[in-house]
Parts: sequence; structure tokens; C-alpha cells
Amino acid sequence: MDPFTPDSAAPGDGPEAGETRPEDRPARLAVGVVGAGRVGTALGAALARAGHRVVAAAAVSDRSRERVEERLPGAAVVTPQDAVAAADLVLLTVPDDALPELAAGLVAAGVPVTGKLVMHTSGRYGSAVLDPLTRAGALPLALHPVMTFTGRPDDVDRLTGISFGVTAPEPLRPVAEALVVEMGGEPVWITEERRPLYHAALAGGANHLVTLVVEAMDLLRTAGVGEPGRMLGPLLGAALDNALRLGIDGLTGPVARGDAGTVADHVAELGKVSAESRRAYIALARLTADRALAAGLLKPEAAERLLEALAD
Repeated sequence: MDPFTPDSAAPGDGPEAGETRPEDRPARLAVGVVGAGRVGTALGAALARAGHRVVAAAAVSDRSRERVEERLPGAAVVTPQDAVAAADLVLLTVPDDALPELAAGLVAAGVPVTGKLVMHTSGRYGSAVLDPLTRAGALPLALHPVMTFTGRPDDVDRLTGISFGVTAPEPLRPVAEALVVEMGGEPVWITEERRPLYHAALAGGANHLVTLVVEAMDLLRTAGVGEPGRMLGPLLGAALDNALRLGIDGLTGPVARGDAGTVADHVAELGKVSAESRRAYIALARLTADRALAAGLLKPEAAERLLEALAD
């Protein structure tokens, strides 16, 4: 089966002359979802928009069953084995730690996978985690959407224009990239050996950003600010924009200025409030100083004074 045969439409076939509705396109895939959480149901819905048919989903919790009903109407709620057996394209959208066991377990259960596209969405793993399935005849794909999913209705719309980290055996690369495009995303190739570093960068940037923002809001509340989110919003929005456009050249503040006295005051004040906050500030300020020095934004003598202020 070639799931990506170019469409051929005769005049009057679609909503407008020369157009074909997604559901009428040839060689559409039957999709099975194993792990009907936020990500699995969002991607399933995106594939349905592209004209594929989500025929089955494995859902355990009541909330997962509700998501299937809301996002994947018409999909049968079945066991993981039956979801795989019913599909041409299988989405394994389970937590990272469960993925190796699931791949091995499906093979051990004797589920037929020969010729099936089996796709996982873990950022941590490349396609090698699916090796048990690959040896059984499956076609492995690792497609990681670079986006957070909240379970809200707009999760599917958020896929439009985002990057997907793509890893697959080279012969399957065109298929993997085509699926990403069909879901509205932009494929970015990540080699198997670089997959953990790729994921560490994303997790560090996104997850730790949330921690930093929440930490800043807590400290502002302690300082007496009633609406810290309102205060931080414009500042953090500008800082993020500067970082994405300018890199380290977008850095501002006391470390960039080499203002060791101000930094020393920060460290002392944070020590009164929280030892954890103090340690985090020192670690990030040291990293900031190192980067500013390497970029030529900070003179060596200023960096030396800063490091003295940041000594434990």
C-alpha cells in the first residue's frame, strides 16, 4: 500500500471543481491508537482531518474513553492488541518509560505487525526502541511533536506549523515526513544517536522555563506583588522574543552589565527566603556569566567579580 499516492480529482468531484475531500482520497490509512491520552487523541484527530480513518483506540481510564468519544468519533475502544491488529498505521502514544515494554509485549502476544507502520511520539527515543516490532515485520517511525498538550480542544489546532522531531530508517524517511506534513507540522530530521540530546534540550527549555516563571511569581508574591503574572508577562514575553531572535546578544540585566554588587545583593536576599532559590539563582547566573564572557558581552575582569559574588 502507498498511503501517499497523489490525489487525482475530476471536475465536480469535490466541494469545488478539481478538489477532493480528505475522506475521498485514495489509499487512506486505517489508524489505531494505543494510549488515548492527550497526545494520541490529538494526533489521531489530525490524521482524521487529513482523511485517514481512526478505526480503533485502546483506552483504560474513564477520561481516556471520553477523549476517544470527543476527538475520535467512530473509533472502537478495544484492547491494545486489537487496536494494532485493526490498523495500517499504529500510534503508540504511551509514556516514555512504558514504550520498550509495550513494543516487546505486542510481539510476545503474537500481534500481527508485518507491513504496518508503527509510530511512537516519544522525544527521548528514536526508532530503535521499536526494534522488537521491526524484527517482526513492522515499519518503525519516531515522530515527536514539539508542543505541550493540555487536553483542551485547541490541542489539534496547535499542531499547525509546529516542528516534529523525525527519526526513522532512511527508506521510511519520506513516509515519516509526509505524515508530519499531513498533520500540519514541519518535519525536522534527528539522527538516532542525537535523540536523547535533542529531547534534553527541549525538556530543559520548556519544562524549566515553567519552573523559573513559577519561582519568579512566588518570589514576587513574597515581595508584596499582588498580580505577579501581570507584571511578568510583558517582561518575559520580550525576553523570550529577544532570545529567539538574537541569541545571547539579547541578554540584559545585572550579569550582562557585570554589576557584581547587585548580584551579591540578590544572592544574600534569596538566602533569607529560600536556600533552593539561592542555589538555582547562583547556578543560572554562573552559566549566564560564562556565556556572556564567551560572547564578548562581558569583560574578563567583570566576570571575575561576578564569580566572586556567586561563590558558595
